[in-house]
Formats: sequence, C-alpha cells, structure tokens
Amino acid sequence: MPEPVRLIRKAELVPADPTSGMLRTKAFEVPVLWAGKVETAPGAVSGWHHHDRNESSLYVVSGVLRMEFEGYEGYLDAVAGDFVHVPAFVVHRESNPGGEPSVAVIARAGGGIPTVNVEPPPDLGML
Repeated sequence: MPEPVRLIRKAELVPADPTSGMLRTKAFEVPVLWAGKVETAPGAVSGWHHHDRNESSLYVVSGVLRMEFEGYEGYLDAVAGDFVHVPAFVVHRESNPGGEPSVAVIARAGGGIPTVNVEPPPDLGML
C-alpha cells in the first residue's frame, strides 16, 4: 500500500546538501524525487555545482535568482513567478544581485545525488 499523503510544515524543513553561498532546506526525499527550498542572501554567489542525473525545477517565490551555467556566456535572471529548468549534469551557480533575499522552491527528479559541488568550469570560473 502506498504511503499516505504527507504534510511537511515550514518548521520541519531540514538543512540539506550544502553549497557555499546558499542555504538549501529539504522538505522530503523519496527514491526519484527531492523537494525543498533555497535561500540566497543579497549579493551572495554560490559555488559551482550540478545535480547529478536529477532534472531540477525551481520556482522563484521572491527576489532575483541569477543563474550562470556551462555552455552559456552571461547569465539569466529569474524573478518572482518565474520557473527555471536545470537539466541533469549541467554545471551552474546561482547568485542574488538584488537587495532582498532570493527564495525558490526546488523539485528534483531522477534519483541521483542531490548536489555535487565542483571546481569552476575553465571558461566561467572568473565571471
């Protein structure tokens, strides 16, 4: 019999898979799905990372989520109400160029390692 529907309260989120410059909290993780939240302080820049074989979806709740990634010169800015899709294995980093915290809800599907921190890509490390 499948597990019953669960409710995870804000106070029940737990610190998860750290990357410098951002605070991730996990709501739940099952074999092929990870769900949680990420908060990035104003002016903060995360370390470079990828999410293994997981496809990631971010929904921006507040602030600005800036995304830099391998194979793209420059960056993309997402604001409240925007969704961002990060394909599996794409090396990227997030930052917050705004004056308020950036908050996004994350869902990852694939069952891989939630976060793999890596060295900066040679062509993007100095952005």
